[in-house]
Amino acid sequence: MTKPLGFIERHGLWTDDQKRQAEELKRRVEKENLHLVRVAWADPHGASRAKAVTIPAFIAALETGYNINPATSTLDSANARTFASFTGGGGFGLDEMTGSPNLTLVPDPSTFRVLPWAPGIGWVLGDEYFNSGVPFHFSPRQLLRRQLKRLADKGIDCRVGLEIEWYLLRIAQDHLTDANAGIPGVRGQPIRTSPAEPGFSYHSESNMDLMQPVLSALAEAFGKLGLPLRSIENEWGPGQVECTFAARSALEAADDAVLFRTATRQICRRMGHFATFMARPALTSYYSSGWHLHQSLVDARSGQNLFMPEQERDCLSPLGRNFVGGLLRHAAAGSAFATPTVNGYRRYRPNSLAPDRATWCYDHRGVMIRVLGAPGDPATRIENRIGEPAANPYLYIASQIVAGLDGIDNKLDPGPQIDEPYSSDRPMLPKSLMEALAALEQDPLFRHQLGAVFVDYFLKLKRNEAGRFQQWLADAGLKAGDEPTDWEQREYFDFF
Repeated sequence: MTKPLGFIERHGLWTDDQKRQAEELKRRVEKENLHLVRVAWADPHGASRAKAVTIPAFIAALETGYNINPATSTLDSANARTFASFTGGGGFGLDEMTGSPNLTLVPDPSTFRVLPWAPGIGWVLGDEYFNSGVPFHFSPRQLLRRQLKRLADKGIDCRVGLEIEWYLLRIAQDHLTDANAGIPGVRGQPIRTSPAEPGFSYHSESNMDLMQPVLSALAEAFGKLGLPLRSIENEWGPGQVECTFAARSALEAADDAVLFRTATRQICRRMGHFATFMARPALTSYYSSGWHLHQSLVDARSGQNLFMPEQERDCLSPLGRNFVGGLLRHAAAGSAFATPTVNGYRRYRPNSLAPDRATWCYDHRGVMIRVLGAPGDPATRIENRIGEPAANPYLYIASQIVAGLDGIDNKLDPGPQIDEPYSSDRPMLPKSLMEALAALEQDPLFRHQLGAVFVDYFLKLKRNEAGRFQQWLADAGLKAGDEPTDWEQREYFDFF
């Protein structure tokens, strides 16, 4: 009797390369004497979720996938259930979501790693599908893939380099207490920490050396994971660190961002330290962290940089200028994906190394879009400085492609370069998450390209989060001020 086709082959979900990699992987997991594999996926917030499965179960999953609950897609940043799963349509108005049915998580064998800090543990990213083989509507990785296909249909690849700031702290309590435990919708008190170094001595070698044991452990682990680390730098605030990574294909870069944050948090915690990717921790003298997204478009066949200008007087090609035009046109709506937390909007301040309005300029750190490169420079690129470190990498990058392609398709002109961005007469960026979500709702481009089902879902999910903050302010008799609040510290410090 012929063996029935497994879920993956039946629905044609893998490329020939992935099929070959899967066969190699079956041999590798036994050869390396692993006992568990974490099959992971990114939730809507970009946080890594995972199931740890045995080796026989993992090998079976390479044919049939692995069942998971879609609940992680229904929870906001404090695990408050935002959708009525056990009603008709599951709270989404979608028959296929009624009753919180199983999804099938399909491992992507190209993402497999062995975790250097967790002996005997493998790790692989997966893609979520309905059991019919249809991609899950709310899968961030699937949404990015869809945008990359739009580029591929034009013969274009997207290259992305990561530059992410975060905070390293020492843990100042020896165990968790009841106060650290929360309930759905209300996070417990964040763990107590102390600074890892004094801060505000930019690139101080001596201050960096105070963190060197942890930074060395991270660099070693990143190397073993194949993350293309370029530098680890001591930034501005106390224990603020920046990691930069070499450019690679957009999907690989997004996957790397998920693994980078996961690895950093877990390794630091095992060493008695704490890593947070919260943009502006509510701690004394802490400066905002950002995520500067370097990106370029290249010809898929030749690899030629399509942003590289030909004329000496230019810093970008006409196509590159149009791409920037799209980013600026849709900056307000796109900020909902680049800065998807209440806390992240505390970065958008004048003279703060973060933008507060939609501007661009050559090699200027005060604008939203900083251009780097020149004629003959294959590393010509744009750097979008709008993002926060907690952004979902798939949605952040997908939003750039959506807006940039609109600029290319409609030949949008970015206007003149702005060398005094904080006093320029240019559109202001949103001042809050609520403002950003309103801009997203009013911009038809994202609804058209990401789908109305997803945009409506994302708006509801994030408005639930922002609404809880507004309710907390009202209950406390407070108004939103310039400094981060206790609510933000609880909500984000240990989530990201």
